[in-house]
Amino acid sequence: MEMLTIGAFARASRLSPKALRLYDELELLRPARVDPDTGYRYYAPEQLEQARLVAWLRRLGMPLAGIREVCALEPAAAAREIRAFWARVESETATRRDLAAFLVDHLSRTAPSDRSDPSFPGNPSEDTTMLELRYSALSDTGLVRPANQDTAYAGTRVLAVADGFGSGGAPASCAAVEALKFLDSEPLPAGSVLNLLEDAVQGATQAVQEVAGPTNEIGTTLTAMVWTGSQLALVHIGDSRAYLLRDGGLFRITHDHTMIQSMLDEGRLTPEEATVHPQRALLLKALTGGGGSAPAPALDVRLHDALVGDRYLLCSDGLSAVVPEATIRDTLAAAPGPDEAAQALVGAANDSGGPDNVSCVVADLVNAESQ
Repeated sequence: MEMLTIGAFARASRLSPKALRLYDELELLRPARVDPDTGYRYYAPEQLEQARLVAWLRRLGMPLAGIREVCALEPAAAAREIRAFWARVESETATRRDLAAFLVDHLSRTAPSDRSDPSFPGNPSEDTTMLELRYSALSDTGLVRPANQDTAYAGTRVLAVADGFGSGGAPASCAAVEALKFLDSEPLPAGSVLNLLEDAVQGATQAVQEVAGPTNEIGTTLTAMVWTGSQLALVHIGDSRAYLLRDGGLFRITHDHTMIQSMLDEGRLTPEEATVHPQRALLLKALTGGGGSAPAPALDVRLHDALVGDRYLLCSDGLSAVVPEATIRDTLAAAPGPDEAAQALVGAANDSGGPDNVSCVVADLVNAESQ
């Protein structure tokens, strides 16, 4: 049987020699023979079909683990698996399309040039509807952890979830949230709510440092929103999350500060590969103690416009890591009120094994005059 050199095989299969060496290491496409003296790889002509299949599946964006499974299947079963994979891709694309539409709408509504025009649709000066929050907070230890290090809080203005870690994780998360509670009663001057929130966050950072002491092995995430009467001010650090349910669509409005999210952003991982990555829980930013000389990490702080009927969810990763976003969306959409939604979401996390503490804050924006 005449063998093809790696160069000839690369040209015939339209895979680079570098890709072929990688697929050999991953046992996706092993060469038919390796020269014992030179280590040079040789391939059989009948391997071209598998090589082309691997190349086509990578062009589809299928993760390497999925390609390995497909290549081990009979043609009919492989076709079914590819069909199922593409259905998931189309579903995720639809979700991203909805998110893009939401962001276009949100940024258009909050553009400074537009807000200076009183006739701009959605300008708060035009809308005389009085809105208020209807809310619920629930935290549960889960089914595996011996203690609850989460803190969840919901008040007339402040919504917050913090997920502590380390030996003092519970006091750290509690301290971060306690430092924000004064905003429930503090007058919020128009136009400076972000400055006020940043001051509150500095207080939260100091409170966590006092609890954690000199070590950065103790700390907490923090995701919080403050209601101004027309907008919600968001502050976020870590991997707890905030979601918005609007017109039946679920939008994640926070960005995880994790190693995995960074690798996803850079295109080094696919979402499927991220779910099984050994470093998926590694945080890049959080509120921690005073260990080291590095400056305190910057938090994400911004304003979000509010509409009657919006439903917000703040949650720790005890929910988002085990319950699919489609299930979160359906649960939020089906629940008649925040209490029922929070209870159903915590129940869904525990039904999925409850491997971590789980905390949920659900808040509805309602017309105050109709309550």
